[in-house]
Amino acid sequence: MEITAAHNAPIAEVAKAIREATLSPVDLVGACLDRIWERDGKLHSFVHVADNALERANAAEQAVRDGRALGPLHGIPIAVKDNYLTADMPTTAGTFADIAFPKEDGAAVARLREAGAILIGKTRMHEFAWGMETPPARNPYDLDRVPGGSSGGSGIAVTAGFCMAALGSDTGGSIRIPASLCGTVGFKPTFGRIGRSGIVPHSWSLDHAGPLTRSVHDAALLTDVLSGYDAKDAGSANEPPTALAGIPGQCAEGLRLGVCRNHFFESLDPEVEAAVEATIDRLAQVGARVVEFEVPELAYGLGAIFAIELASSTAYHLPHLAAGRTDDYSEDVRLLVEMGRLVTGSDYLQAERYRSLLAAKFQSVFDRVDVVAGPTMPITAWKIGQKDVVLGGKRESVLETSWRFTYPWNLLGLPAISVPCGVDRLGLPMGIQIAGAAFDEAAVIRTAALVEKHQAA
Repeated sequence: MEITAAHNAPIAEVAKAIREATLSPVDLVGACLDRIWERDGKLHSFVHVADNALERANAAEQAVRDGRALGPLHGIPIAVKDNYLTADMPTTAGTFADIAFPKEDGAAVARLREAGAILIGKTRMHEFAWGMETPPARNPYDLDRVPGGSSGGSGIAVTAGFCMAALGSDTGGSIRIPASLCGTVGFKPTFGRIGRSGIVPHSWSLDHAGPLTRSVHDAALLTDVLSGYDAKDAGSANEPPTALAGIPGQCAEGLRLGVCRNHFFESLDPEVEAAVEATIDRLAQVGARVVEFEVPELAYGLGAIFAIELASSTAYHLPHLAAGRTDDYSEDVRLLVEMGRLVTGSDYLQAERYRSLLAAKFQSVFDRVDVVAGPTMPITAWKIGQKDVVLGGKRESVLETSWRFTYPWNLLGLPAISVPCGVDRLGLPMGIQIAGAAFDEAAVIRTAALVEKHQAA
């Protein structure tokens, strides 16, 4: 396999070529490093590039010669967000504050290495996983626009071909938002599906780990590698690992495709709405049955997730607040961390009560549908420094707008994926979001693969 072909091929095909010695992992990793040195000076997707990547690639190539191919990601260059602890690279969680993080592999990183992956570097993130912009990173489709956050560096790195996949974390949309804005696939499996030990926490009950990839099949493969019980994560689900990689390619016949007309289709860019509606229509044309419904209670979700996120994030940062280290936080993050001290116990309890109510509502929904489809984001990538946007004649902040469609699935802990569904008149990517019932990643991947297949048709 030629290097140029490898950059666009599914991970499974590239890994097979490496195992069969028709592609050198040294050449593959070297080509990725060359791209990083040539282009990342303008994109700023990496905060650290592994100085042992070529050494590990040589070891992977020698293992193939010795008949010791390690697993489904053998020789595949993958990046991880800067809040994933790594034994051979520093972790900063996007902060310049004087905080030392352990130099050890977390659960997800260990699973990548066990599968044979080569960690090529640590990707830039919005500080402590707060925020939707990931400064100073730039969107690869337009250098004057944001890549999204907080996993913006991972979205850029995948789109730019700096690696074959990247890991992100998602508390209110931080995998799916950069996936939508950068034109990649971004998958947040069910809460507890992927172990989070060794990931710098943001909000314990909202944090999810997951991959950003170039295709749905790659996301399925990465999830299969990453899933499984993590004894060091109190939120880990004792469920068997997923087996998703064989799902893409199935037909749409019999698929019950839910469309929630309130909340997810309110106040959004007309081009985004048209692209998502066209994608839903295509799925209906190939056999899916569209089931429309409403959940009025979604109107109260923003206050609930903000109370939970503020309080739990501030609880993590209390030692840093007491030690005065937050003086070195960026202004936007410091303000949010300090605001969390204003959330009362009553506020938090009410938010958790709302969460239980919303979960019951959607449990009823998933008795009637297999998945729920809608826009990942109301807008495409906005200009760096832009503070607000006008949608439906109403002016609102880009912060409020950007995560409106993604955060409900964090409150509920349900699996959700963003898949590219076109570009707007400026050539900026748009995404459709598919969500499913708890631990039914199979239905989400099946539908996402159909979107991808019929988008390309």
